[in-house]
Amino acid sequence: MTQPAKLALEDGSVYTGEAFGAVGEVDGEVCFNTSMTGYQEIVTDPSYRGQIVAMTYTEIGNYGINAEDVESGKPHLAGFIVKRVTERPSNFRSEESLDTYLRRHNIVGISGIDTRALVRRLRSGGAMKGVLSSVDLDDASLVRKAKASPGLVGRDLVREVLPAQSRQWQGNLSTWAKLPQEANPAFANAEFHVVALDYGMKWNIARHLQDEGCRVTILPGTATAEEVLAQDPDGVFLSNGPGDPEPLTYAHDCIRGVLGKVPVFGICLGHQLLGLACGAKTFKLKFGHRGANQPVMNESSGRVEITAQNHGFAVEEESLPACLEVTHRNLNDNTVAGMRHKEAPAFSVQYHPESSSGPHDSRYLFRQFREMMAQKV
Repeated sequence: MTQPAKLALEDGSVYTGEAFGAVGEVDGEVCFNTSMTGYQEIVTDPSYRGQIVAMTYTEIGNYGINAEDVESGKPHLAGFIVKRVTERPSNFRSEESLDTYLRRHNIVGISGIDTRALVRRLRSGGAMKGVLSSVDLDDASLVRKAKASPGLVGRDLVREVLPAQSRQWQGNLSTWAKLPQEANPAFANAEFHVVALDYGMKWNIARHLQDEGCRVTILPGTATAEEVLAQDPDGVFLSNGPGDPEPLTYAHDCIRGVLGKVPVFGICLGHQLLGLACGAKTFKLKFGHRGANQPVMNESSGRVEITAQNHGFAVEEESLPACLEVTHRNLNDNTVAGMRHKEAPAFSVQYHPESSSGPHDSRYLFRQFREMMAQKV
């Protein structure tokens, strides 16, 4: 027998479906992702900490779960919403079902609701606080809990996902995830030392840095500039991560301390933190950019890149200081999707060039970072 579950939003709307994954109750900001595949990478992306994620594609779980494709050691999202969850996955790489995987990691899920109606509501009203429960099925109670939940603004969610200590990346090269013409075995031996500040970093980022001939030392995102520079890096990478970038003053201070001393490359949250460290401001987007099909314009080449994105905040262009210039734009809403420092060797993008999952259009940025380090050596 199936167990009922309910999703309640802070605007008073309630959706009834069937529970899967763990039995329980969670709160978080309800958002949606437009990817057709990649649910495993989404579930294990630390950037989704504090969020209940709805997938717009109708059938999720059809190719199962395997240990090779995870982006961190465990799922980080608060809850998972799908139209239909596949109970019997079919793929030669599958090791377990999505339902079993979420249950094992105590992640609450709901299926069988009208995800199209939910996404239309979020698109019109913006991302909302919500509660997902398979233990409390009282509508009024759930709506009260949704309204009382903390949301994302002003919270330091990075401290909930960052690593406890530094470590050397020991993962495999990412050539398994690349098109044949993209693989470059000549870079398999480490030529540069990169310190990656981990605010909730996806593992495929470290794989790509390794592919480009980098030895990667991962430090917690709370590390100071002195601790970073003590590693004698050839470059510093600023990772993705969850939530609001403004409360992370320790990260702003660290970035200011390394700018101009070594090349810097930031992705997603790292992009926002670079902007804040230089004096720009950030703001919360209405419903964010989440999916593997987001168009971005490269301002220098005029080339349109299809990108993977996952963020609910953005850098405010009007606040950019004179030392920063826009290099990429999101073509859906014209927000800043990339920028470059005019005086120091530093650049960043709001999207995910490492994809996983997603298109490969922007992986050249890792090569660009490598070339920047080569010029400084």
